[in-house]
Amino acid sequence: MQKYSFKDIFLEVKKYKKELIVANVIAVFAAIAAAAAPILIPLLVDEVLLKKPGFLVENIDKISGAHKEAWFYVLIVLILTIVLRAIYFSLSVIQTWYFTVISKNITYKIRKDLLKRISKVSLKEYESFGSGKISSMSVVDVNTIDMFLSQSISRLLISLFMIVAVSVVLLLIHWQLALFILLFNPFIIFFTSKIARSVSKYKKRENAIIAAFQDSLSETLELFWQVRAANAQVSFFKNLTNLANEIKKRGISFAFKSEIATKGSYMIFLVGFEIFRAAGILMVFYSDLTIGLMLAIFGYLWVIVNPIHEIINIQYAYHNAKAALERINEIFDLEVEPKFPHRKNPFKNKRANSIEFKSVNFSYDKESVVLKDISLKVKAKSKVAIVGASGKGKSTIAQLMVGFYQPNSGDISYDGISYKEIGLDIIREHVYLVLQNPMLFNETIRFNLTFGKECGEEKIKEALRISQLEGFVDKLPKGLETLVGKNGIKLSGGQRQRVSIARMIIADPNIVIFDESTSALDIDTEDSLFEALEGFLKDKTTIIIAHRLSTIKMADFIYYIHEGKILQSGTLKQLLSQEGHFKAVFENDLRI
Repeated sequence: MQKYSFKDIFLEVKKYKKELIVANVIAVFAAIAAAAAPILIPLLVDEVLLKKPGFLVENIDKISGAHKEAWFYVLIVLILTIVLRAIYFSLSVIQTWYFTVISKNITYKIRKDLLKRISKVSLKEYESFGSGKISSMSVVDVNTIDMFLSQSISRLLISLFMIVAVSVVLLLIHWQLALFILLFNPFIIFFTSKIARSVSKYKKRENAIIAAFQDSLSETLELFWQVRAANAQVSFFKNLTNLANEIKKRGISFAFKSEIATKGSYMIFLVGFEIFRAAGILMVFYSDLTIGLMLAIFGYLWVIVNPIHEIINIQYAYHNAKAALERINEIFDLEVEPKFPHRKNPFKNKRANSIEFKSVNFSYDKESVVLKDISLKVKAKSKVAIVGASGKGKSTIAQLMVGFYQPNSGDISYDGISYKEIGLDIIREHVYLVLQNPMLFNETIRFNLTFGKECGEEKIKEALRISQLEGFVDKLPKGLETLVGKNGIKLSGGQRQRVSIARMIIADPNIVIFDESTSALDIDTEDSLFEALEGFLKDKTTIIIAHRLSTIKMADFIYYIHEGKILQSGTLKQLLSQEGHFKAVFENDLRI
Protein backbone atom coordinates (compact mmCIF):
# COMPACT_ATOMS: atom_id res chain seq x y z
CA MET A 1 0.00 0.00 0.00
CA GLN A 2 1.59 3.24 -1.19
CA LYS A 3 1.22 6.39 0.89
CA TYR A 4 2.94 9.74 0.66
CA SER A 5 4.83 11.63 3.32
CA PHE A 6 6.90 14.79 3.01
CA LYS A 7 9.97 12.59 3.27
CA ASP A 8 8.83 10.81 0.10
CA ILE A 9 8.14 14.12 -1.64
CA PHE A 10 11.55 15.55 -0.76
CA LEU A 11 13.18 12.32 -1.97
CA GLU A 12 11.40 12.95 -5.27
CA VAL A 13 12.69 16.53 -5.26
CA LYS A 14 16.25 15.25 -4.77
CA LYS A 15 15.99 13.28 -8.02
CA TYR A 16 16.23 16.59 -9.89
CA LYS A 17 19.86 17.19 -8.86
CA LYS A 18 20.86 19.25 -11.88
CA GLU A 19 17.86 21.56 -11.56
CA LEU A 20 18.38 21.88 -7.81
CA ILE A 21 22.04 22.82 -8.20
CA VAL A 22 21.22 25.46 -10.82
CA ALA A 23 18.35 26.78 -8.70
CA ASN A 24 20.57 27.03 -5.61
CA VAL A 25 23.33 28.83 -7.50
CA ILE A 26 20.77 31.26 -8.88
CA ALA A 27 19.37 31.76 -5.37
CA VAL A 28 22.87 32.62 -4.05
CA PHE A 29 23.47 35.25 -6.75
CA ALA A 30 19.95 36.62 -6.29
CA ALA A 31 20.60 36.97 -2.55
CA ILE A 32 23.94 38.73 -3.18
CA ALA A 33 22.24 41.17 -5.57
CA ALA A 34 19.46 41.80 -3.06
CA ALA A 35 21.91 42.28 -0.19
CA ALA A 36 24.21 44.64 -2.10
CA ALA A 37 21.55 47.08 -3.30
CA PRO A 38 20.28 48.63 0.00
CA ILE A 39 23.70 49.82 1.24
CA LEU A 40 24.69 51.89 -1.81
CA ILE A 41 22.49 54.96 -1.49
CA PRO A 42 22.79 55.21 2.35
CA LEU A 43 26.60 55.26 1.94
CA LEU A 44 26.21 58.40 -0.14
CA VAL A 45 24.77 60.14 2.94
CA ASP A 46 28.16 59.88 4.62
CA GLU A 47 30.34 60.18 1.50
CA VAL A 48 28.50 62.93 -0.40
CA LEU A 49 26.09 64.78 1.91
CA LEU A 50 28.39 64.73 4.97
CA LYS A 51 31.45 65.10 2.71
CA LYS A 52 33.35 62.07 4.02
CA PRO A 53 34.60 60.41 0.81
CA GLY A 54 34.95 56.65 1.12
CA PHE A 55 34.65 53.42 -0.87
CA LEU A 56 31.93 54.53 -3.31
CA VAL A 57 33.20 58.03 -4.17
CA GLU A 58 36.82 56.93 -4.41
CA ASN A 59 36.03 54.06 -6.81
CA ILE A 60 33.71 56.18 -8.96
CA ASP A 61 36.49 58.79 -9.20
CA LYS A 62 39.00 56.10 -10.23
CA ILE A 63 36.76 54.97 -13.08
CA SER A 64 35.36 58.34 -14.22
CA GLY A 65 38.34 60.56 -13.57
CA ALA A 66 38.25 63.83 -11.64
CA HIS A 67 35.94 64.54 -8.73
CA LYS A 68 32.33 65.15 -9.88
CA GLU A 69 29.26 66.97 -8.62
CA ALA A 70 26.96 65.34 -6.06
CA TRP A 71 24.24 64.59 -8.68
CA PHE A 72 26.71 62.50 -10.69
CA TYR A 73 27.48 60.18 -7.75
CA VAL A 74 23.79 59.91 -6.90
CA LEU A 75 22.93 59.07 -10.52
CA ILE A 76 25.66 56.43 -10.85
CA VAL A 77 24.68 54.75 -7.56
CA LEU A 78 20.97 54.95 -8.46
CA ILE A 79 21.62 53.21 -11.79
CA LEU A 80 23.75 50.56 -10.06
CA THR A 81 21.03 50.00 -7.44
CA ILE A 82 18.34 49.62 -10.12
CA VAL A 83 20.54 47.15 -12.03
CA LEU A 84 21.02 45.07 -8.87
CA ARG A 85 17.25 45.12 -8.25
CA ALA A 86 16.64 43.99 -11.84
CA ILE A 87 19.23 41.21 -11.48
CA TYR A 88 17.52 40.02 -8.29
CA PHE A 89 14.11 40.07 -9.98
CA SER A 90 15.32 38.16 -13.05
CA LEU A 91 17.21 35.53 -11.07
CA SER A 92 14.31 34.94 -8.66
CA VAL A 93 11.91 34.46 -11.60
CA ILE A 94 14.28 31.95 -13.24
CA GLN A 95 14.70 30.09 -9.96
CA THR A 96 10.92 29.94 -9.49
CA TRP A 97 10.61 28.50 -13.01
CA TYR A 98 13.00 25.66 -12.11
CA PHE A 99 10.98 24.80 -9.00
CA THR A 100 7.72 25.06 -10.94
CA VAL A 101 8.98 22.41 -13.37
CA ILE A 102 10.06 20.19 -10.48
CA SER A 103 6.77 20.64 -8.59
CA LYS A 104 4.63 19.98 -11.69
CA ASN A 105 6.52 16.74 -12.33
CA ILE A 106 6.09 15.63 -8.72
CA THR A 107 2.38 16.54 -8.53
CA TYR A 108 1.88 14.77 -11.87
CA LYS A 109 3.39 11.66 -10.27
CA ILE A 110 1.11 12.05 -7.24
CA ARG A 111 -1.95 12.40 -9.49
CA LYS A 112 -0.82 9.46 -11.60
CA ASP A 113 -0.40 7.31 -8.47
CA LEU A 114 -3.79 8.50 -7.21
CA LEU A 115 -5.48 7.57 -10.49
CA LYS A 116 -3.73 4.22 -10.48
CA ARG A 117 -4.93 3.61 -6.93
CA ILE A 118 -8.49 4.74 -7.70
CA SER A 119 -8.60 2.43 -10.73
CA LYS A 120 -7.84 -0.51 -8.41
CA VAL A 121 -10.10 0.45 -5.49
CA SER A 122 -12.76 -2.13 -4.70
CA LEU A 123 -16.31 -1.09 -5.56
CA LYS A 124 -17.43 -1.50 -1.95
CA GLU A 125 -14.81 1.01 -0.80
CA TYR A 126 -15.43 3.37 -3.71
CA GLU A 127 -19.19 3.49 -3.15
CA SER A 128 -18.82 4.22 0.58
CA PHE A 129 -16.07 6.84 0.08
CA GLY A 130 -17.86 8.89 -2.59
CA SER A 131 -16.80 10.22 -5.99
CA GLY A 132 -17.10 13.90 -4.94
CA LYS A 133 -14.62 13.43 -2.12
CA ILE A 134 -12.17 11.64 -4.41
CA SER A 135 -12.38 14.33 -7.11
CA SER A 136 -11.97 17.11 -4.52
CA MET A 137 -8.85 15.50 -3.09
CA SER A 138 -7.43 14.80 -6.54
CA VAL A 139 -7.79 18.46 -7.54
CA VAL A 140 -7.88 20.79 -4.52
CA ASP A 141 -5.47 18.95 -2.22
CA VAL A 142 -2.94 18.12 -4.94
CA ASN A 143 -3.00 21.78 -6.01
CA THR A 144 -2.26 22.78 -2.40
CA ILE A 145 0.85 20.57 -2.45
CA ASP A 146 1.76 21.92 -5.90
CA MET A 147 1.61 25.52 -4.65
CA PHE A 148 3.78 24.63 -1.66
CA LEU A 149 6.43 22.94 -3.80
CA SER A 150 6.54 25.41 -6.68
CA GLN A 151 6.37 28.66 -4.72
CA SER A 152 7.17 28.05 -1.08
CA ILE A 153 10.38 26.04 -1.49
CA SER A 154 11.81 28.38 -4.13
CA ARG A 155 11.01 31.34 -1.89
CA LEU A 156 12.46 29.52 1.10
CA LEU A 157 15.86 29.14 -0.60
CA ILE A 158 16.10 32.78 -1.66
CA SER A 159 14.75 33.90 1.71
CA LEU A 160 17.34 31.86 3.62
CA PHE A 161 20.20 33.02 1.39
CA MET A 162 19.01 36.62 1.70
CA ILE A 163 18.90 36.36 5.49
CA VAL A 164 22.45 34.96 5.46
CA ALA A 165 23.68 37.65 3.04
CA VAL A 166 22.01 40.47 4.97
CA SER A 167 23.35 39.05 8.24
CA VAL A 168 26.91 39.12 6.85
CA VAL A 169 26.50 42.75 5.72
CA LEU A 170 24.98 43.77 9.08
CA LEU A 171 27.85 42.10 10.95
CA LEU A 172 30.35 43.97 8.79
CA ILE A 173 28.57 47.28 9.40
CA HIS A 174 28.18 46.94 13.19
CA TRP A 175 28.53 43.49 14.72
CA GLN A 176 27.03 44.38 18.14
CA LEU A 177 23.77 45.72 16.67
CA ALA A 178 23.72 42.89 14.09
CA LEU A 179 23.92 40.23 16.81
CA PHE A 180 21.08 41.90 18.69
CA ILE A 181 18.93 41.87 15.53
CA LEU A 182 19.85 38.31 14.49
CA LEU A 183 19.32 36.79 17.95
CA PHE A 184 15.89 38.40 18.27
CA ASN A 185 14.56 37.06 14.93
CA PRO A 186 14.43 33.33 15.90
CA PHE A 187 11.89 34.21 18.60
CA ILE A 188 9.66 35.77 15.94
CA ILE A 189 9.87 32.63 13.79
CA PHE A 190 9.18 30.39 16.81
CA PHE A 191 6.03 32.24 17.81
CA THR A 192 4.69 32.43 14.27
CA SER A 193 5.34 28.71 13.78
CA LYS A 194 3.16 27.94 16.79
CA ILE A 195 0.41 30.14 15.36
CA ALA A 196 0.66 28.43 11.93
CA ARG A 197 0.13 24.96 13.38
CA SER A 198 -2.98 26.07 15.25
CA VAL A 199 -4.50 27.70 12.15
CA SER A 200 -3.94 24.71 9.80
CA LYS A 201 -6.66 22.65 11.54
CA TYR A 202 -9.28 25.22 10.48
CA LYS A 203 -8.23 24.76 6.84
CA LYS A 204 -8.57 20.99 7.25
CA ARG A 205 -12.15 21.41 8.54
CA GLU A 206 -12.98 23.75 5.65
CA ASN A 207 -11.67 21.27 3.04
CA ALA A 208 -13.64 18.42 4.65
CA ILE A 209 -16.97 20.25 4.31
CA ILE A 210 -16.07 21.32 0.74
CA ALA A 211 -15.57 17.64 -0.14
CA ALA A 212 -18.94 16.74 1.43
CA PHE A 213 -20.63 19.55 -0.52
CA GLN A 214 -18.99 18.49 -3.79
CA ASP A 215 -20.02 14.86 -3.25
CA SER A 216 -23.64 15.79 -2.49
CA LEU A 217 -23.79 18.30 -5.34
CA SER A 218 -22.43 15.77 -7.89
CA GLU A 219 -24.93 13.15 -6.81
CA THR A 220 -27.87 15.59 -6.88
CA LEU A 221 -26.96 16.90 -10.33
CA GLU A 222 -26.42 13.39 -11.72
CA LEU A 223 -29.87 12.37 -10.46
CA PHE A 224 -31.48 15.76 -11.13
CA TRP A 225 -34.26 14.35 -13.31
CA GLN A 226 -35.15 11.80 -10.66
CA VAL A 227 -35.12 14.49 -7.97
CA ARG A 228 -37.37 16.69 -10.09
CA ALA A 229 -39.66 13.76 -10.91
CA ALA A 230 -40.07 13.04 -7.19
CA ASN A 231 -40.76 16.75 -6.55
CA ALA A 232 -37.97 16.59 -3.98
CA GLN A 233 -35.79 19.42 -5.27
CA VAL A 234 -36.70 21.66 -2.32
CA SER A 235 -35.34 19.23 0.30
CA PHE A 236 -32.31 18.24 -1.78
CA PHE A 237 -31.27 21.79 -2.56
CA LYS A 238 -32.01 22.84 1.00
CA ASN A 239 -29.46 20.25 2.13
CA LEU A 240 -26.96 21.64 -0.40
CA THR A 241 -27.67 25.17 0.82
CA ASN A 242 -27.03 24.06 4.41
CA LEU A 243 -23.70 22.58 3.34
CA ALA A 244 -22.86 25.78 1.44
CA ASN A 245 -23.68 27.73 4.59
CA GLU A 246 -21.36 25.49 6.58
CA ILE A 247 -18.61 26.12 3.99
CA LYS A 248 -19.24 29.86 4.47
CA LYS A 249 -18.97 29.57 8.26
CA ARG A 250 -15.83 27.47 8.21
CA GLY A 251 -14.34 29.62 5.45
CA ILE A 252 -14.93 32.76 7.49
CA SER A 253 -13.48 31.07 10.56
CA PHE A 254 -10.35 29.99 8.68
CA ALA A 255 -9.93 33.31 6.84
CA PHE A 256 -10.41 35.33 10.04
CA LYS A 257 -8.07 33.24 12.17
CA SER A 258 -5.54 33.00 9.35
CA GLU A 259 -5.61 36.78 8.91
CA ILE A 260 -5.19 37.31 12.66
CA ALA A 261 -2.27 34.89 12.65
CA THR A 262 -0.62 36.48 9.60
CA LYS A 263 -1.13 40.07 10.76
CA GLY A 264 -0.20 39.12 14.34
CA SER A 265 3.03 37.55 13.13
CA TYR A 266 3.78 40.65 11.08
CA MET A 267 3.01 42.86 14.06
CA ILE A 268 5.53 40.90 16.15
CA PHE A 269 8.12 41.62 13.51
CA LEU A 270 7.23 45.32 13.35
CA VAL A 271 7.62 45.58 17.12
CA GLY A 272 11.09 44.09 16.68
CA PHE A 273 11.78 46.54 13.86
CA GLU A 274 10.95 49.53 16.05
CA ILE A 275 13.16 48.14 18.80
CA PHE A 276 16.02 47.76 16.27
CA ARG A 277 15.55 51.35 15.03
CA ALA A 278 15.72 52.66 18.56
CA ALA A 279 18.85 50.59 19.17
CA GLY A 280 20.38 51.96 15.94
CA ILE A 281 19.89 55.58 17.04
CA LEU A 282 21.50 54.79 20.38
CA MET A 283 24.46 53.15 18.61
CA VAL A 284 25.04 56.33 16.57
CA PHE A 285 25.08 58.29 19.79
CA TYR A 286 27.22 55.90 21.86
CA SER A 287 29.47 54.22 19.25
CA ASP A 288 31.25 54.88 15.94
CA LEU A 289 28.20 53.99 13.83
CA THR A 290 27.69 56.73 11.22
CA ILE A 291 24.32 58.18 10.19
CA GLY A 292 24.68 56.73 6.68
CA LEU A 293 25.38 53.24 8.02
CA MET A 294 22.50 53.61 10.48
CA LEU A 295 20.22 54.38 7.51
CA ALA A 296 21.69 51.36 5.72
CA ILE A 297 20.80 49.17 8.72
CA PHE A 298 17.25 50.57 8.64
CA GLY A 299 17.15 49.69 4.94
CA TYR A 300 18.32 46.16 5.66
CA LEU A 301 15.67 45.80 8.32
CA TRP A 302 13.11 46.37 5.57
CA VAL A 303 14.99 44.04 3.24
CA ILE A 304 14.95 41.29 5.85
CA VAL A 305 11.22 41.82 6.43
CA ASN A 306 10.36 40.11 3.14
CA PRO A 307 12.36 36.88 3.59
CA ILE A 308 11.21 36.54 7.20
CA HIS A 309 7.63 37.23 6.14
CA GLU A 310 8.06 34.62 3.40
CA ILE A 311 9.29 32.09 5.95
CA ILE A 312 6.26 32.87 8.11
CA ASN A 313 3.93 32.30 5.12
CA ILE A 314 5.82 29.15 4.16
CA GLN A 315 5.01 27.76 7.59
CA TYR A 316 1.30 28.22 6.86
CA ALA A 317 1.74 26.72 3.39
CA TYR A 318 3.61 23.75 4.87
CA HIS A 319 0.92 22.97 7.43
CA ASN A 320 -1.80 23.35 4.78
CA ALA A 321 0.15 21.05 2.44
CA LYS A 322 0.67 18.57 5.26
CA ALA A 323 -3.09 18.50 5.96
CA ALA A 324 -3.73 18.06 2.22
CA LEU A 325 -1.26 15.16 2.13
CA GLU A 326 -3.06 13.48 5.02
CA ARG A 327 -6.36 13.74 3.12
CA ILE A 328 -4.79 12.36 -0.07
CA ASN A 329 -3.51 9.40 1.91
CA GLU A 330 -7.12 8.53 2.74
CA ILE A 331 -7.43 7.45 -0.90
CA PHE A 332 -4.27 5.35 -0.63
CA ASP A 333 -5.78 3.76 2.49
CA LEU A 334 -8.80 2.50 0.53
CA GLU A 335 -8.91 -1.23 0.06
CA VAL A 336 -8.02 -2.28 -3.47
CA GLU A 337 -9.67 -4.96 -5.54
CA PRO A 338 -7.80 -8.26 -5.04
CA LYS A 339 -5.42 -9.16 -7.87
CA PHE A 340 -5.46 -12.85 -8.69
CA PRO A 341 -2.81 -14.59 -10.81
CA HIS A 342 -3.56 -15.52 -14.44
CA ARG A 343 -2.90 -19.22 -13.95
CA LYS A 344 -5.69 -20.52 -16.19
CA ASN A 345 -7.96 -19.04 -18.84
CA PRO A 346 -11.16 -21.10 -19.37
CA PHE A 347 -12.42 -18.56 -21.93
CA LYS A 348 -9.62 -19.00 -24.44
CA ASN A 349 -10.71 -20.41 -27.80
CA LYS A 350 -14.29 -20.87 -26.56
CA ARG A 351 -17.58 -19.18 -27.41
CA ALA A 352 -19.37 -20.07 -24.15
CA ASN A 353 -18.58 -21.15 -20.59
CA SER A 354 -20.37 -22.54 -17.58
CA ILE A 355 -20.64 -20.69 -14.23
CA GLU A 356 -21.03 -22.32 -10.85
CA PHE A 357 -21.62 -20.83 -7.39
CA LYS A 358 -20.56 -23.09 -4.51
CA SER A 359 -21.97 -22.13 -1.08
CA VAL A 360 -21.47 -18.42 -1.74
CA ASN A 361 -22.10 -15.93 1.07
CA PHE A 362 -21.83 -12.20 0.57
CA SER A 363 -22.46 -8.93 2.41
CA TYR A 364 -21.62 -5.32 1.58
CA ASP A 365 -20.81 -4.70 5.22
CA LYS A 366 -20.35 -6.82 8.31
CA GLU A 367 -23.90 -6.30 9.55
CA SER A 368 -26.34 -7.35 6.79
CA VAL A 369 -25.94 -10.56 4.78
CA VAL A 370 -27.22 -10.22 1.19
CA LEU A 371 -26.58 -13.75 -0.11
CA LYS A 372 -26.79 -16.86 2.07
CA ASP A 373 -25.25 -20.15 0.98
CA ILE A 374 -26.01 -19.70 -2.73
CA SER A 375 -25.24 -22.72 -4.90
CA LEU A 376 -26.24 -22.70 -8.56
CA LYS A 377 -24.92 -23.87 -11.89
CA VAL A 378 -25.32 -22.40 -15.35
CA LYS A 379 -24.24 -24.75 -18.14
CA ALA A 380 -22.35 -23.48 -21.16
CA LYS A 381 -24.66 -22.28 -23.99
CA SER A 382 -27.70 -22.55 -21.71
CA LYS A 383 -30.21 -19.80 -20.95
CA VAL A 384 -30.88 -19.41 -17.24
CA ALA A 385 -33.14 -16.91 -15.49
CA ILE A 386 -32.71 -15.61 -11.95
CA VAL A 387 -35.94 -14.16 -10.59
CA GLY A 388 -37.23 -12.75 -7.33
CA ALA A 389 -38.49 -9.59 -5.69
CA SER A 390 -36.45 -6.37 -5.75
CA GLY A 391 -33.63 -6.15 -3.23
CA LYS A 392 -33.41 -9.90 -2.64
CA GLY A 393 -29.94 -10.43 -4.15
CA LYS A 394 -30.43 -10.99 -7.90
CA SER A 395 -28.28 -8.05 -9.06
CA THR A 396 -25.67 -8.93 -6.44
CA ILE A 397 -25.36 -12.40 -7.99
CA ALA A 398 -24.84 -10.75 -11.40
CA GLN A 399 -22.16 -8.42 -10.00
CA LEU A 400 -20.39 -11.38 -8.40
CA MET A 401 -20.49 -13.24 -11.72
CA VAL A 402 -18.76 -10.38 -13.54
CA GLY A 403 -16.20 -9.91 -10.74
CA PHE A 404 -17.33 -6.52 -9.38
CA TYR A 405 -17.40 -8.04 -5.90
CA GLN A 406 -15.91 -11.19 -4.39
CA PRO A 407 -17.66 -13.67 -2.05
CA ASN A 408 -17.09 -13.47 1.68
CA SER A 409 -17.00 -17.26 1.57
CA GLY A 410 -17.59 -19.96 -1.00
CA ASP A 411 -16.33 -20.03 -4.57
CA ILE A 412 -17.33 -19.01 -8.09
CA SER A 413 -15.93 -21.05 -10.98
CA TYR A 414 -15.98 -20.81 -14.76
CA ASP A 415 -15.79 -24.19 -16.52
CA GLY A 416 -14.78 -25.59 -13.13
CA ILE A 417 -11.91 -23.11 -12.61
CA SER A 418 -12.05 -20.79 -9.60
CA TYR A 419 -12.04 -17.02 -10.19
CA LYS A 420 -8.95 -16.93 -7.97
CA GLU A 421 -6.97 -18.75 -10.66
CA ILE A 422 -8.29 -16.71 -13.59
CA GLY A 423 -8.05 -13.05 -12.58
CA LEU A 424 -10.91 -10.54 -12.43
CA ASP A 425 -9.73 -8.63 -15.52
CA ILE A 426 -9.86 -11.79 -17.64
CA ILE A 427 -13.35 -12.56 -16.30
CA ARG A 428 -14.66 -9.08 -17.13
CA GLU A 429 -13.20 -9.35 -20.62
CA HIS A 430 -15.40 -12.37 -21.35
CA VAL A 431 -18.42 -11.91 -19.05
CA TYR A 432 -20.60 -8.90 -19.94
CA LEU A 433 -23.20 -7.39 -17.62
CA VAL A 434 -25.93 -5.40 -19.39
CA LEU A 435 -27.36 -3.05 -16.74
CA GLN A 436 -30.91 -1.82 -16.23
CA ASN A 437 -29.70 1.78 -16.01
CA PRO A 438 -26.64 1.97 -18.26
CA MET A 439 -24.32 4.93 -17.79
CA LEU A 440 -23.61 6.88 -20.96
CA PHE A 441 -20.88 9.43 -21.62
CA ASN A 442 -21.69 12.95 -22.77
CA GLU A 443 -20.29 11.94 -26.14
CA THR A 444 -21.40 10.64 -29.52
CA ILE A 445 -23.41 7.46 -30.06
CA ARG A 446 -20.32 5.98 -31.73
CA PHE A 447 -18.14 6.66 -28.68
CA ASN A 448 -20.77 5.20 -26.34
CA LEU A 449 -20.84 2.03 -28.43
CA THR A 450 -17.09 1.57 -28.80
CA PHE A 451 -15.62 3.45 -25.77
CA GLY A 452 -13.30 5.16 -28.27
CA LYS A 453 -11.76 1.91 -29.52
CA GLU A 454 -11.31 1.09 -33.20
CA CYS A 455 -14.33 -0.78 -34.55
CA GLY A 456 -15.37 -1.57 -38.12
CA GLU A 457 -18.47 0.08 -39.56
CA GLU A 458 -20.03 -3.27 -40.44
CA LYS A 459 -19.69 -4.50 -36.86
CA ILE A 460 -21.33 -1.32 -35.52
CA LYS A 461 -24.10 -1.55 -38.12
CA GLU A 462 -24.77 -5.19 -37.17
CA ALA A 463 -24.92 -4.25 -33.48
CA LEU A 464 -27.42 -1.47 -34.24
CA ARG A 465 -29.55 -3.83 -36.32
CA ILE A 466 -29.72 -6.51 -33.64
CA SER A 467 -30.38 -3.99 -30.83
CA GLN A 468 -33.24 -2.43 -32.82
CA LEU A 469 -31.47 0.94 -33.09
CA GLU A 470 -30.61 0.98 -36.79
CA GLY A 471 -33.74 2.86 -37.89
CA PHE A 472 -33.44 5.39 -35.07
CA VAL A 473 -29.78 6.21 -35.80
CA ASP A 474 -30.35 6.41 -39.57
CA LYS A 475 -32.97 9.14 -39.05
CA LEU A 476 -30.62 11.31 -37.00
CA PRO A 477 -29.02 14.17 -39.02
CA LYS A 478 -25.56 13.33 -37.65
CA GLY A 479 -26.13 9.60 -37.29
CA LEU A 480 -23.49 7.93 -35.13
CA GLU A 481 -21.87 11.33 -34.46
CA THR A 482 -24.94 12.57 -32.57
CA LEU A 483 -24.19 13.72 -29.02
CA VAL A 484 -26.36 11.97 -26.43
CA GLY A 485 -25.97 14.52 -23.61
CA LYS A 486 -24.93 13.92 -20.03
CA ASN A 487 -25.71 10.32 -19.13
CA GLY A 488 -27.63 9.99 -22.40
CA ILE A 489 -30.31 12.52 -21.46
CA LYS A 490 -31.25 13.04 -25.13
CA LEU A 491 -32.21 9.37 -25.43
CA SER A 492 -35.24 7.62 -23.99
CA GLY A 493 -34.85 4.94 -21.33
CA GLY A 494 -35.44 2.19 -23.87
CA GLN A 495 -32.92 3.70 -26.30
CA ARG A 496 -30.28 3.88 -23.56
CA GLN A 497 -30.88 0.22 -22.74
CA ARG A 498 -30.56 -0.75 -26.40
CA VAL A 499 -27.30 1.26 -26.68
CA SER A 500 -26.02 -0.85 -23.77
CA ILE A 501 -27.09 -4.04 -25.56
CA ALA A 502 -25.35 -2.85 -28.75
CA ARG A 503 -22.19 -2.32 -26.68
CA MET A 504 -22.42 -5.92 -25.53
CA ILE A 505 -22.83 -7.17 -29.10
CA ILE A 506 -19.69 -5.29 -30.18
CA ALA A 507 -17.79 -6.68 -27.15
CA ASP A 508 -18.87 -10.22 -28.19
CA PRO A 509 -18.43 -11.92 -24.77
CA ASN A 510 -18.70 -15.62 -23.91
CA ILE A 511 -21.25 -15.03 -21.15
CA VAL A 512 -24.01 -12.41 -21.28
CA ILE A 513 -25.94 -11.28 -18.20
CA PHE A 514 -29.10 -9.23 -18.73
CA ASP A 515 -29.93 -7.47 -15.45
CA GLU A 516 -33.42 -6.02 -16.03
CA SER A 517 -31.87 -4.80 -19.29
CA THR A 518 -35.14 -4.48 -21.19
CA SER A 519 -37.37 -3.14 -18.42
CA ALA A 520 -37.90 0.17 -20.25
CA LEU A 521 -39.10 -1.55 -23.44
CA ASP A 522 -42.68 -2.43 -24.27
CA ILE A 523 -43.44 -6.12 -24.72
CA ASP A 524 -43.56 -5.97 -28.53
CA THR A 525 -40.16 -4.22 -28.79
CA GLU A 526 -38.74 -6.63 -26.23
CA ASP A 527 -39.98 -9.62 -28.25
CA SER A 528 -38.46 -8.18 -31.44
CA LEU A 529 -35.19 -7.53 -29.65
CA PHE A 530 -34.82 -11.04 -28.24
CA GLU A 531 -35.84 -12.51 -31.58
CA ALA A 532 -33.03 -10.52 -33.23
CA LEU A 533 -30.64 -11.56 -30.44
CA GLU A 534 -31.47 -15.24 -30.81
CA GLY A 535 -28.82 -15.93 -33.43
CA PHE A 536 -26.16 -13.90 -31.59
CA LEU A 537 -26.86 -15.64 -28.26
CA LYS A 538 -27.17 -19.14 -29.72
CA ASP A 539 -23.55 -20.08 -28.97
CA LYS A 540 -23.25 -18.07 -25.73
CA THR A 541 -24.17 -18.61 -22.12
CA THR A 542 -27.09 -16.33 -21.26
CA ILE A 543 -28.30 -15.29 -17.81
CA ILE A 544 -31.48 -13.26 -17.51
CA ILE A 545 -32.44 -11.32 -14.39
CA ALA A 546 -35.96 -9.97 -14.65
CA HIS A 547 -39.39 -9.53 -13.06
CA ARG A 548 -41.53 -9.91 -16.16
CA LEU A 549 -42.75 -13.33 -17.17
CA SER A 550 -42.40 -12.34 -20.82
CA THR A 551 -38.68 -11.74 -20.34
CA ILE A 552 -37.84 -15.09 -18.75
CA LYS A 553 -40.02 -17.37 -20.88
CA MET A 554 -37.04 -18.05 -23.16
CA ALA A 555 -35.01 -19.46 -20.22
CA ASP A 556 -34.22 -23.21 -20.06
CA PHE A 557 -33.97 -23.14 -16.26
CA ILE A 558 -34.95 -20.72 -13.47
CA TYR A 559 -33.54 -19.98 -10.03
CA TYR A 560 -35.97 -18.26 -7.69
CA ILE A 561 -34.23 -16.03 -5.12
CA HIS A 562 -36.03 -15.01 -1.93
CA GLU A 563 -34.44 -13.23 1.05
CA GLY A 564 -30.93 -13.90 -0.27
CA LYS A 565 -31.48 -17.65 -0.68
CA ILE A 566 -32.44 -19.96 -3.53
CA LEU A 567 -35.99 -20.84 -2.54
CA GLN A 568 -36.73 -23.03 -5.57
CA SER A 569 -35.36 -23.90 -9.00
CA GLY A 570 -36.64 -25.61 -12.10
CA THR A 571 -38.25 -24.89 -15.44
CA LEU A 572 -40.87 -22.15 -15.70
CA LYS A 573 -43.59 -24.80 -16.05
CA GLN A 574 -42.42 -26.56 -12.88
CA LEU A 575 -42.35 -23.33 -10.83
CA LEU A 576 -45.77 -22.21 -12.08
CA SER A 577 -47.22 -25.60 -11.16
CA GLN A 578 -46.34 -25.13 -7.46
CA GLU A 579 -49.26 -24.69 -5.08
CA GLY A 580 -49.98 -22.88 -1.81
CA HIS A 581 -47.97 -20.04 -0.32
CA PHE A 582 -45.03 -20.51 -2.71
CA LYS A 583 -47.20 -20.00 -5.78
CA ALA A 584 -48.67 -16.76 -4.36
CA VAL A 585 -45.23 -15.34 -3.51
CA PHE A 586 -43.70 -16.47 -6.82
CA GLU A 587 -46.49 -15.03 -8.95
CA ASN A 588 -46.39 -11.76 -6.99
CA ASP A 589 -42.63 -11.42 -7.49
CA LEU A 590 -42.99 -12.18 -11.20
CA ARG A 591 -45.86 -9.72 -11.55
CA ILE A 592 -48.10 -12.45 -12.99
